[in-house]
Amino acid sequence: MEKRLKGLLEAGLEQLCEDYAYDAAEKLLSYMELTLETNKSMNLTAITEPEDFVVKHYIDSLTLCKSDAFKRAGRIIDVGTGGGFPGIVLAAAYPAKDFVLMDSLGKRIKFIERSAAEVGISNIEAIHSRAEDLGRDKKYREGFDLCVSRAVARLSVLSEYCLPFVKQGGYFCAYKTASENFDEGRPAVKALGGEIELIEGFPEMKAPLDFIELEHRLLFIKKAQKTDKKYPRKAGKVAW
Repeated sequence: MEKRLKGLLEAGLEQLCEDYAYDAAEKLLSYMELTLETNKSMNLTAITEPEDFVVKHYIDSLTLCKSDAFKRAGRIIDVGTGGGFPGIVLAAAYPAKDFVLMDSLGKRIKFIERSAAEVGISNIEAIHSRAEDLGRDKKYREGFDLCVSRAVARLSVLSEYCLPFVKQGGYFCAYKTASENFDEGRPAVKALGGEIELIEGFPEMKAPLDFIELEHRLLFIKKAQKTDKKYPRKAGKVAW
């Protein structure tokens, strides 16, 4: 099983990434072991089968790597990172880029900090905060080339949480399901200074990954203008 998992992950890195770290697969498999063991006592993921974990967390996260927005980005924030996806995956593959992984649950952040250090992923800063609070912090507001999120929320709400972190000219990339109607989120995106630029489906994979069918699409929103200072609004006030 371990040989198959490593083979699948290495194939994903090879097909989706360029100039990635040679030891990324080993670090990520070690991180998976820690995640699944900790998941017995803490809610980190609903995906507990190792092969599903590699496909649905790791390979799904790596679909961003071929995009120009990711290639150009030096500083990246993952909002609502949960167990560390996609941030920890991208950080392992690209140690020269700087990542901030943010989540509102302190236990998850402590797990990410401890586990990343244990497997040797050092280019991350894990922060326990809510997006509506951190997005108003001068150290982080409009301080990132790219914001990513796999969090489950309507586009309008997620954009209010994420676009304030992005520099003008940078991008917010949301991993969204194919069933979501993006048109209803366009007015909010525009009001927040963004423009929906590109929607990409899951790429066609070659063997041994040609069996994969994932539901996420990548929605790229360019930060065309600065976000008004009134956003993000406080918890419970976000409504469009």
